[in-house]
Amino acid sequence: MIFLKRVYDEPSSQDGTRILVERLWPRGVSKEKGAIDLWLKEIAPTTELRKWFGHDPAKWDEFRQRYWAELRQNQTPLETLRAKSEEGAVTLVYSSHDQEHNSAIALRDFLEKHR
Repeated sequence: MIFLKRVYDEPSSQDGTRILVERLWPRGVSKEKGAIDLWLKEIAPTTELRKWFGHDPAKWDEFRQRYWAELRQNQTPLETLRAKSEEGAVTLVYSSHDQEHNSAIALRDFLEKHR
C-alpha cells in the first residue's frame, strides 16, 4: 500500500516506511521532525522539469507525461521504491503545498500503473 503525506504533517505509526521523494530537503524540517526513513532524491523530477511545471495546474497533464518519461529512464530508484512497498506500507513524503498537483501524486500513479 502506498500513501502520500506532506512532510509538514505529523508522522503516524500507520505511515510504514516514510520515503522523502523530493530533490531538495524541505525548509524548516529537521530530520527528527520529518521522521524520514529513506530519502530518494534521485526519483524526484529533474530541476528543469520542476521549474518548468511550477505547480501550475494547467501544466499538470504535460508534467505527468514528462515526469513519467524521466522515471522510465531512472530504474534504480524505482526498483528501490518497489522493493520497499513489497515489504509493507510506504508513505511518499513530499513538501508541496498543492495536494492535488505534485510529483508524489504523479509518482504514485506511475507505480500503480506500471506494477
